[in-house]
Amino acid sequence: MLRILGRKNSFNVRKVLWVCGELGIPFTREDWGRGFTPTSDPQFLALNPIGLIPCVIDDGIVLRESNAIVRYLASRHGGDTGKDAIYPKELVARCHVEQWMDWANYETSISLRGAFLGGMLNEPPWNHPWFVETGRKQITKEVGQLEEHFTRIGPYVCGEHFTLGDIPVGLVVNRWFALKFDGKPDYPAVARYFEKLTERAPYREHVRNGLP
Repeated sequence: MLRILGRKNSFNVRKVLWVCGELGIPFTREDWGRGFTPTSDPQFLALNPIGLIPCVIDDGIVLRESNAIVRYLASRHGGDTGKDAIYPKELVARCHVEQWMDWANYETSISLRGAFLGGMLNEPPWNHPWFVETGRKQITKEVGQLEEHFTRIGPYVCGEHFTLGDIPVGLVVNRWFALKFDGKPDYPAVARYFEKLTERAPYREHVRNGLP
């Protein structure tokens, strides 16, 4: 059975839990990371020398990096590889999925450190006023890009069908709606997307479950 190492409230662990729910993959999960056994523990580092969660073990194969893990799981367990697949095989369709995964990971990660870790959790060093304000401005711009996208394309990020591209984006959107700050705009198309994702039971269980 798949082993998932990482606390269930971790942004990146929740990606893996969500895709397991979508694909019906059985798993066991062990708490590691903030508030639990630290990932600097030699037992964890023996599996993942990078020292970050999630770490996944599948039939003795150790995997790290959340986006790589969800792509692996979808490739192994996703079944259908046609145009309606969660991870389509056709190269252009696959590229469209992966570009949204990478956008969520790279474009929003720094801004959310300021807006969420600094602005909401008051965690140093992200709580410096300049970094908080910069993060809020940047995540507003980035979610605004999503708003423009969803006025043209939907209901999911790649069109009519749910794909892996929605998994990291869906985590970002959940965190966006948890943020509280003056001047935060309303994005109705993103709100519709948020509600569309909420129709999915794994999203309600692992993402929109009261955790930011």
